[in-house]
Amino acid sequence: MSEIQKLTVNNASLKLKKYEHNPVLSPNIHNSWESLVTCNPGVWYENGIFYMLYRAAGNDEEHRIRFGLATSDNGKDFKRNSDKPVLEPSSDGPDMGAIEDPRIVKFGSEFYITYAYRPYPPGQYWNFGHDEIRLPEVGEDAPLVLKNNIANSGLLLTKDFHTYRRLGRITSPQLDDRDVILFPEKINGKYAILHRPKEWVGSEYGCEHPSIWIKFSSDLMDWDEPSKLLLKGVKGTWEEKIGGSTPPLKTKDGWLIIYHGVENGGQGFYRVGAVLLDLEDPTIVTHRLPYFIMEPEYDYETEGYYNGCVFPTGNMIIDNTLYVYYGAADKYVGLATCNLEELLNALKNA
Repeated sequence: MSEIQKLTVNNASLKLKKYEHNPVLSPNIHNSWESLVTCNPGVWYENGIFYMLYRAAGNDEEHRIRFGLATSDNGKDFKRNSDKPVLEPSSDGPDMGAIEDPRIVKFGSEFYITYAYRPYPPGQYWNFGHDEIRLPEVGEDAPLVLKNNIANSGLLLTKDFHTYRRLGRITSPQLDDRDVILFPEKINGKYAILHRPKEWVGSEYGCEHPSIWIKFSSDLMDWDEPSKLLLKGVKGTWEEKIGGSTPPLKTKDGWLIIYHGVENGGQGFYRVGAVLLDLEDPTIVTHRLPYFIMEPEYDYETEGYYNGCVFPTGNMIIDNTLYVYYGAADKYVGLATCNLEELLNALKNA
């Protein structure tokens, strides 16, 4: 707690309440594939069951990342469904290096999951410099995505969280484009997506640091329409660099968006913010809280593989309570909640 840089905020500002028995999921030393890391989960609630699809890694030098599955009947006490991963990097495909950070939405009876991936295992990045990863040995004609081990985003399809179909890449192979998140329904007849292309910075893009963009499509695999800058960071604050976090939630007051902000141009502590977008035109930001609603506080958030990281990836509304599941210090899964009406009122009065 003493190491955290404290920021001055309104004493009346709303904060998410963290579950007193966090973390709700921790590494399992008995399973080699998840002995080091369990974080950044996609979570879905249906028919009284919480399904948690979480990012997992063991203590291998390559740091090959997989997905595990856990379930709960109360959203707090999660049990693993198997001692094996539910999904692994492909053996010979573009995501053979790592699969990361699932976000879940549902269309009809099928779940569509966006996820980040790499063609080559990234290595234990906390032992490298900032933004450094392992690179493969390749020839001079190798495409950039392989040469630089760029993180792309892909789409998964499942009906039961046990069997999956990889549908392929939905971002440019030349962009590090993560935090790709689908809206859970069509808007004016089109699908919508949030994304964060890391290279889109500078005067020609209208932002100094990676930001949140939005675009639309008539097909879930074809995202060639132009993007629009939706949200950018605020210089000199807790949110200089920002990115999308959890799937948008439809409320009576607009699309509720939970996002993450990082201080010091992306090299400091993570915190969590909230905005509302117009229901009919989500390119319009109607309300934005000027303060964060969550920050690192406890040992499980400040001691891990990214100290001071709170990174939401799953959320839902149940009986007017907002549940937010987040990765803590790139090692654990935490749960935080708040009253939905209180958050909406805070946004509308911001």
